[in-house]
Amino acid sequence: MDLIKVAEQTFANPPKNAYPKFKSGDTITVAYRIKEGNKERTQQYRGVVIKIAGHGDQKRFTVRKMSENIGVERIFPLNSPFIDEITLNKVGRVRRAKLYYLRNLTGKKARIKEKRV
Repeated sequence: MDLIKVAEQTFANPPKNAYPKFKSGDTITVAYRIKEGNKERTQQYRGVVIKIAGHGDQKRFTVRKMSENIGVERIFPLNSPFIDEITLNKVGRVRRAKLYYLRNLTGKKARIKEKRV
């Protein structure tokens, strides 16, 4: 087991971008590079962070947004080379680490209170 951890630490590259600290309940915008054929473009994906899972190099986060009254969730690896930047839009005030209950809520009930800084 220790040999695996040693190998991960030696081959682990530090993240090229220093992303802002965020937690579940925060609203973020992820600028994600998408390759379509031979063209490449940046897509802005804005939504609420539902959960953060994993540890170390394998950390990933799930972002949920509403797209024309349909909930869309997307999982991003934190150290993906396709993420250009992450912008923190709102800091949410929640009491849980995993916000699965948002899947059942619609409209104004699905809003998260904003933490005043």
